[in-house]
Amino acid sequence: MPHKTAKTAAKATGSKATASKHAAKTHVKPAAVKPAAPKTAAKPVAHKPIVAAKPPAAAPRVEEKKVLTQRQGFKTNEFVVYPAHGVGQILAIEEQEIAGARLELFVINFMKDKMTLRVPTAKVANVGMRKLSEPALVKKALETLKGRARVKRTMWSRRAQEYEAKINSGDIVAIAEVVRDLYRSESQPEQSYSERQLYEAALDRLSREIAVVQHSTETEAVKEIESQLAKSPRRGAKTETEAGAEGEAEGDVEEGDGDDAAVEDEAA
Repeated sequence: MPHKTAKTAAKATGSKATASKHAAKTHVKPAAVKPAAPKTAAKPVAHKPIVAAKPPAAAPRVEEKKVLTQRQGFKTNEFVVYPAHGVGQILAIEEQEIAGARLELFVINFMKDKMTLRVPTAKVANVGMRKLSEPALVKKALETLKGRARVKRTMWSRRAQEYEAKINSGDIVAIAEVVRDLYRSESQPEQSYSERQLYEAALDRLSREIAVVQHSTETEAVKEIESQLAKSPRRGAKTETEAGAEGEAEGDVEEGDGDDAAVEDEAA
């Protein structure tokens, strides 16, 4: 009996040992847990000191451009006569730097010709730019149209140069003389092409200035000019005897229809 007891005890001990080994094999190692990082103290938020708002800075001062309205007795928006182009209007007086020099310029617009011209203010006397004619001078020009046409006994080319010089002189009375001398009524011989060109140029210059001075249209000014021309003693019908006597007395001739016609002695 004791022997059996010992064996039973030994078996029990062996079973415990086996169970211990089995338990050792089946034991699961706990997962390694990383140590928690130490908490760092939160950084204090830096508060910027409150600064009073500065008043807005003043805008930089811009130097104002000098506006010119009058020079040499002429002012902006005024109508003037420029001899080579006729009546124009001053749009502005501006300053420009040209070749390193500062110049003041009249900006003149010729509406009918669709042209703008810039003339140095210091050169107006040299180019002959002038103000519009006074009403009394316009009246004198209209009276000139009623006078007798005067045509020199000379070559047409020379007369054409003289007519052109009068047209570009800017003198309203001289221009009226060209209109008077080159005008042809329906009862008179037709003009040559060159004569017609000069006549129309003179008529245009004269009518434009009269229209501006009298505050009328160019069409009305042309009608007034033609009515004055019709009053000329040379425009009406005349007998051959009267025409011949008139030509001898005045030394005038009817203008030919070609350039450089026969050369004749120039009447005194």
